[in-house]
Amino acid sequence: MSDLIEKSKETGLDVMPSFDFVFEKETEQQTQLAEHRAWLKSIKHERPLPKRHFKVAVYIRYLNQTKYDNYLAFHKQQFTDTLGLCPNWEFVGFYVDEGGTAPNMETAEAWSKLLQDCYDGKVDLIITQKASNVSKKLYEISFCSRILAALKKPVGIYFISEDIYTLASYYQDDLKDPSFLPAPDWQVLPDDNAGVRGMLHD
Repeated sequence: MSDLIEKSKETGLDVMPSFDFVFEKETEQQTQLAEHRAWLKSIKHERPLPKRHFKVAVYIRYLNQTKYDNYLAFHKQQFTDTLGLCPNWEFVGFYVDEGGTAPNMETAEAWSKLLQDCYDGKVDLIITQKASNVSKKLYEISFCSRILAALKKPVGIYFISEDIYTLASYYQDDLKDPSFLPAPDWQVLPDDNAGVRGMLHD
């Protein structure tokens, strides 16, 4: 497992080990990830580093559609092995919701418990495979990221597939952008597509 820890060519310092396990992914997602990673290579990319102390929670959305009889245990072991390379990180535990796609956030029991533990100061770094594990609604992910970043002890989320760390310095302006907050003239969009189309054509 020691080959998971990379050395920065510029500084020779340890960097965050790779959680990028092999998963089946759609071509479109791979393309988007490649574009995002190309952008990150053009800037000073930031990830949570092993030298800093973190209280780490791993969030998993679990649906067994693989060749493994007990895929959840296999997946947890992958995380456990990789986290073991970061002795300064305190592993809090796994938070697991079942289902192939994220439901409404408020009905995800493990995610809700994880958020409460963040508020209680028990967790300051969440690691999860991809953004869609958390919510199918991008604005919910953005809202959660902002709320967690605004806590007295800020909490960051690291999305492995997207290679995004929400507390990176280059995301701070977005996290504090007041235009995200509702204005008095905003209309709440209906949940159904027909309702949205109706509002747009009125």
